[in-house]
Amino acid sequence: MAEKRRSTSRRSPSKAASAARPAKRRAPAKSTKAGSRASGKPPAKKKVVVRARPVKAPLAAINASLVKVVEGALDEMKAVQIKVLDVRKLTDIADTLIIASGNSDRHVRSISDRVVEHAKKAGFRPTGVEGQRDGEWVLVDLHDVIVHIMLPRVRELYRLESLWDVSAARRDAAVANG
Repeated sequence: MAEKRRSTSRRSPSKAASAARPAKRRAPAKSTKAGSRASGKPPAKKKVVVRARPVKAPLAAINASLVKVVEGALDEMKAVQIKVLDVRKLTDIADTLIIASGNSDRHVRSISDRVVEHAKKAGFRPTGVEGQRDGEWVLVDLHDVIVHIMLPRVRELYRLESLWDVSAARRDAAVANG
């Protein structure tokens, strides 16, 4: 059992050579900040690049064009009782509500399909479409414009016009009180 053990005190030649040399000190990194006084130069001025942003159309103009696109699609599909309500002062969820009726559930679905198709052609992507499977009440969400397409009996049941049209509600209250 006579094994040779290597001494741990020995160093390999490369380690021994590096240990014998004095450690080099690194020079401090030069400051890249503007106004370094070590170089004696005046501070460098940064160039500011100003890029012109494209001018966007006012939000009201965009909504007005979207309302025209939706009204065109509703007229093309022969929707009835089209009502456009400005609800900017009433809620933050939308600027305009458009309520229309179709003659049958198939008619309501085809009207909603046409509204989505025309909106996409005009560059407006709908956020969502709800109720197309049943076809009694289809809601098309176009961000600031919400389109409700309903059967006449469903429209009469929920009476969204009286819920959102403040001027009509005031007239009804005046008639009831008068």
